[in-house]
Amino acid sequence: MNGSFFSNPTFPGTQNPNSNTVISPPGNISSQSFPLEQSLIENILRLNKGKRVRVYASYPDSNEWRDKIYEGTIQESGRDHLILSDATSGNWWLIRMLYVNYVEFDNPINYNPDYSDTFD
Repeated sequence: MNGSFFSNPTFPGTQNPNSNTVISPPGNISSQSFPLEQSLIENILRLNKGKRVRVYASYPDSNEWRDKIYEGTIQESGRDHLILSDATSGNWWLIRMLYVNYVEFDNPINYNPDYSDTFD
């Protein structure tokens, strides 16, 4: 369509439509034991899986849920979310990290600044 003036964009890990070669990202990603981008909050929450916490969250665009406190046990943590459960009420919450202000722990926090045992 545009002749040969502008080439079509190519992305790492995709095949170039004009050839049979696969474009690889720089470096040997498969040999690394952790993701290229690390979320420190995610890793700390993952190290404390199973602990009881209070999560303070704010929803600035909501009139009903301006500020909310969730109390429960950390089940899972991801780059953009936190999953809590409360055994007494039977509630489970999927909370976007975007809305989390801070997390309060009932017990000492497990913290490993090098994260070497966080990623399998």
